[in-house]
Amino acid sequence: MSEIITVGLDLAKNVFQVHGADAAGGAVLRKKLRRTQVLGFFEALPPCVVAMEACGGAHYWGREIGKLGHEVRLIPPAYVKPFVK
Repeated sequence: MSEIITVGLDLAKNVFQVHGADAAGGAVLRKKLRRTQVLGFFEALPPCVVAMEACGGAHYWGREIGKLGHEVRLIPPAYVKPFVK
């Protein structure tokens, strides 16, 4: 398995979507996580860049994930749509 360099985190109320990419941009990981599993998942992951759409909950999750040694980037909602396509 390739090393995960970037993780995209799609926040929701209960089930979060995680997408991990390697240095070449290829998908390495696609996973659904429940709210209670998120911090445990990122604890086990080596430090990487975690990107998520900026919203009210993203600031909380960004602080918590950042405490685990990851580099968190909040992306404005207008810039998230091209990633989905």
